Amino acid sequence: MSDQTQQPVTGQFDFDLFVIGAGSGGVRAARTAAATGARVAVAEDRYLGGTCVNVGCVPKKLYSYAAHYHDSFKDSAGFGWNIGEAPRFDWATLRDRKTAEITRLNGIYRNMLNNSGTTLIDGRATIADANTVEVNGKRYTAAKILVATGGWPFLPDFPGREHALDSNRIFDLEQFPKRFFVIGGGYIAVEFASIFNGLGAEAHLSYRGELFLRGFDDEVRAFTRDEMAKKGVNLHFNTTVQSIDKQGDVYQVSLSDGQVLEVDCILAATGRKPNIDGLGLENVDVELNADGTVRVNERFETTTPSILALGDITGGPELTPVALEEAMHLVRAHFGDGVVGGLDYDTIATAVFCHPNIGTVGLSEEAAREKFDSIRVYTADFRPMKHTLSGSDERSLMKLIVDDATDKVVGVHMVGDEAGEIMQGIGIAVRAGLTKTDFDLTVGIHPTAAEEFVTMRSVTRT
Repeated sequence: MSDQTQQPVTGQFDFDLFVIGAGSGGVRAARTAAATGARVAVAEDRYLGGTCVNVGCVPKKLYSYAAHYHDSFKDSAGFGWNIGEAPRFDWATLRDRKTAEITRLNGIYRNMLNNSGTTLIDGRATIADANTVEVNGKRYTAAKILVATGGWPFLPDFPGREHALDSNRIFDLEQFPKRFFVIGGGYIAVEFASIFNGLGAEAHLSYRGELFLRGFDDEVRAFTRDEMAKKGVNLHFNTTVQSIDKQGDVYQVSLSDGQVLEVDCILAATGRKPNIDGLGLENVDVELNADGTVRVNERFETTTPSILALGDITGGPELTPVALEEAMHLVRAHFGDGVVGGLDYDTIATAVFCHPNIGTVGLSEEAAREKFDSIRVYTADFRPMKHTLSGSDERSLMKLIVDDATDKVVGVHMVGDEAGEIMQGIGIAVRAGLTKTDFDLTVGIHPTAAEEFVTMRSVTRT
């Protein structure tokens, strides 16, 4: 056991671990710590399951599924299906069934915490000092306090910003908007532009830069731009919103290029910031990074060692599985065998549920060229087998990036149907350090799109 490990001091405090925030990371840390015998409490003032379950991954993916039916109905004709009357989408049905599913998941999270022996406290927790939190006017002491409150949507300041909704509020619209406008160029922006376009809205996306999804592989970004445009999403690049004016039941969006668009709903998907306001961090010595995230060491300790933090507030990848994995490593360091580190942030696979989907793991081509002396790039740009009969002109892109010196596959990217599902398995291969030769020696599953990853033999460029 590491001599740095701080084991709970039974009886000295009310709890060994007090978790602020019952999102993915907080719940996983609480349950895992409780399984070691630690006395654990969790305080949550909003909703169990955090952003992912309530206003993030889960409802977004359900809405994405719904939006894909638009293409499926259209594609089915090429396979002999005659649907007859044109399908009609009912927003209230989707919205309310989504809400019912989230309510069910909230209950599951509550049961998981209760069954683990964790004390669940409903209310806003604030930090009073290095070992004390206050909830609903009552104080609790703890050997360690974990802040796992995630992120919160950020809206830029411009005239009429009060008319824009953030991503927390977009799921429960009273009426479905016929004309939908998105500000931003990240995950949330491109996903919701695709979703509302697929559900039948006239969708617009405005981004201040030349191309959305900054940080992703440039070829993937350009390919996605073209595919989204083909599906009918109106893309406005190098453009900012100057103002939003409400005119009766509609909104007039004035853009920097001189256009004025009339729309029914505006989503500002303009980033997220750490959800730490009002937590009482000013009462303890917790240092922040330049971007406002909480600075932590490899043990997830802040500059006050009894105050821990993980997940989105620490500035790492803002992904649910990352928070879950960080929770496991945190508990191991503080309540387990004391082993520190081991989480590989470089090979985390991720997906963007725009239409078509993006799946990616490892380095972009641009990052690989900076890191390695020589690389090989393999690409496949093709019309999926499904669309030989559907009549759709949708295409898929697959890409392998190889370090020439070691033959290791250091980056894999895909744009196309089920990219996220396919990339999960590929992520294991990249994490394990497999080579292009390993990929070549793997027998493909035919006929699938995924087999392209093990059949690409010709170098596209070096």
